[in-house]
Amino acid sequence: MSLKPYLYRAKYYETDQMAIVHHSNYIRWFEDARIDWMRQIGLDFREIEQRGIVVPVVSVSCQYKSMTHFNEDVAIYATLTQFNGIRFAFSYEVRDVATGALRATGTSEHCFLKGERIVNLKRVEPEIYRLFEPYVAKNQ
Repeated sequence: MSLKPYLYRAKYYETDQMAIVHHSNYIRWFEDARIDWMRQIGLDFREIEQRGIVVPVVSVSCQYKSMTHFNEDVAIYATLTQFNGIRFAFSYEVRDVATGALRATGTSEHCFLKGERIVNLKRVEPEIYRLFEPYVAKNQ
């Protein structure tokens, strides 16, 4: 299954006085793209939480390449780069829809917790683990 990028239009409230998107918003866009990626593979993020699993961010990084301005459309490409059932990681590319210009790249790392314990999805939620499986070999 080919996954689509997450499409987003930069909002006015996300910009500074020069109508340039503030750097902190890219991290939010990464999260939106990651949750959209999960939805596309058939995984409702609310369902994970309803099962008592939380998915904290362990680390996140962003490299800014060029400016995004108010009202510009961007495509955020989220790619699963690591997954072992305990931890997973994504890489991101933010590109201007009209020009294809690279606006930012980034990464995020996560783990799965139940209560305060790290868990292995393969053991505790095998049906969720299986949703990730088709994307593991492609990207590792």
